[in-house]
Amino acid sequence: MTLYSPPDRSLVAGRRILVVGDVMLDRYWFGAVERISPEAPVPVLHVQREQERLGGAANVALNVKTLGGQVTLLSMVGQDEPAQRLQALLHQQGIATVLGQDPSLQTIVKLRLIGRAQQLLRVDFEQAPDHEVLSQMLTDFERELPRHDVVLFSDYGKGGLAHIPRMIELARAAGKPVLVDPKGSDYARYAGASVITPNRSELMQVVGSWQDEAELERKAQSLRERLGLQALLLTRSEEGMSLFEADRVSHVKAQVREVADVTGAGDTVIATMALMLCCGLPLEQAMEIANRAGGLVVAKFGTATVSYEELFA
Repeated sequence: MTLYSPPDRSLVAGRRILVVGDVMLDRYWFGAVERISPEAPVPVLHVQREQERLGGAANVALNVKTLGGQVTLLSMVGQDEPAQRLQALLHQQGIATVLGQDPSLQTIVKLRLIGRAQQLLRVDFEQAPDHEVLSQMLTDFERELPRHDVVLFSDYGKGGLAHIPRMIELARAAGKPVLVDPKGSDYARYAGASVITPNRSELMQVVGSWQDEAELERKAQSLRERLGLQALLLTRSEEGMSLFEADRVSHVKAQVREVADVTGAGDTVIATMALMLCCGLPLEQAMEIANRAGGLVVAKFGTATVSYEELFA
């Protein structure tokens, strides 16, 4: 990995990123498993501790904040207890929010049951929002856009980004770089973005599998050109990352360390990438720093973040 001078902390502190996407509350129940249930052949978890963390786009926003940047989170939640907890956690972290609320919406909760530091089960509570419920996000987005340097879309495929093509169009017309963490098989909705950051399985969903690096490059560049992207950043787990631009392809090796949990690693990568680009770093340099951030965060348990000090130690 090439060693670069980090962006000055005061420069990072002056950058403003607008994060738009699906938010969720991550709940963890920690305990011990000491017996099998007499009712069914399943372990009995004796819960001893509970924890709540920001998830989805809220975790992306937290990553920007922890790295030292300024961030505003734009999303939709219900009018329920998980929404209240999410808002309390966001306020506690000092994250500016524009959260639309709708009583018919169920705020997404991911409950993870943990026994002896191992995830036993994940329980998801969610419901797709009505398309019309999301229309107010567009008005909020147009109002917030001029106050930010970069727009970051965190798409978890939960229906919170029904208007993303229009939002990308508005952001690009305003001269704002747009980064997207994509989901699903319809990447046409991300056309015109600056950078998208799929992982291997997400990219395979769209372009199919590849036999070698040459075939991967052909397929990635074809998709990049078709969508009118400046770059496509492919995150490849233990194989590191590959950056596909119009005139070149760059690779960076994975940071070798013990992996504790990959949950939310993509959130850290795109948040770091956005903040570094916001500071004027070239794409390849931003990728190398984002790769380092991803390597640091997978050594932590659950949805986690990396600070400026950790990243540039």
